[in-house]
Amino acid sequence: MIIKQIYNTENKSNLTITLPENFRKKRRVLVVLDDSVDTKSEKLKLMALASKDPLYIADIEETVADFKNIDPEHL
Repeated sequence: MIIKQIYNTENKSNLTITLPENFRKKRRVLVVLDDSVDTKSEKLKLMALASKDPLYIADIEETVADFKNIDPEHL
């Protein structure tokens, strides 16, 4: 059985996990530490900022214009 849960560490260096009932008699469990939740949150924040950035918008518009003639939707 695999259970995935996200815990807030609040910048602490220790984390205590209470095992579910069906894991308590097991001798071994695999713990994987993955910071992709924070990474994804940061990327979404940056994307939100970029969507309002005039230089980014100009770059996107230029790219759309470059491909306009080969995009079937614009033919």
